[in-house]
Amino acid sequence: MTSPVTARDRAKAERSDAILHAAARLFAERGYTGVSLEDIGAAVGVSGPAVYRHFAGKQALLGAVLVKVSQDLIHGGRQVSDGATTPDARMQALIRFHVDFALGNAEVIQVQDRDVAHLSETDRAEVRRLQRAYIELWMDTLEPLHPISGAAAETPKADRDELRLRVQACFGLINSTPHSTRAAARRHAATASVLVAMADAALRAPT
Repeated sequence: MTSPVTARDRAKAERSDAILHAAARLFAERGYTGVSLEDIGAAVGVSGPAVYRHFAGKQALLGAVLVKVSQDLIHGGRQVSDGATTPDARMQALIRFHVDFALGNAEVIQVQDRDVAHLSETDRAEVRRLQRAYIELWMDTLEPLHPISGAAAETPKADRDELRLRVQACFGLINSTPHSTRAAARRHAATASVLVAMADAALRAPT
């Protein structure tokens, strides 16, 4: 039997979430090495040592930030993909999802791009596993829409390599936006529309 969630449990979960958001923001602004636990604690109104009640240390906190973003991407990607009924609709849903995610989580995207090297071996392996699964989801979605798929029962390895190249290049296009635009521009609807159109064109460009 599951124990009921108490007000104290909720408060602890809310504080942990606040610490994660503050850490992501500070890591994005200053880089992992430029931030201390005291900085993170101060951002949420607690002492540095109090952060240890929620996370084992700064490296564990970075791991929690980046594992969570990878989990959110694969979960959200699968959800929108499963909700579409045609290959084209699945591709469009994935593109829109990733664009919205990148624009709405610019700080975490910056940390993911820059600070993976500071993760523990365990967290780095988990992030890479989740990223590979996300890339494979996109590749499987793109495959029936691209001429290289042909009529063969199985796509040759070289063709899968090209699908992977296209997907990773598309991620580079979308994920670079948080580095190169102001917050106000990221919130503008036209920004998302332009990125969606560019990503779709890049994915489907002829060989």
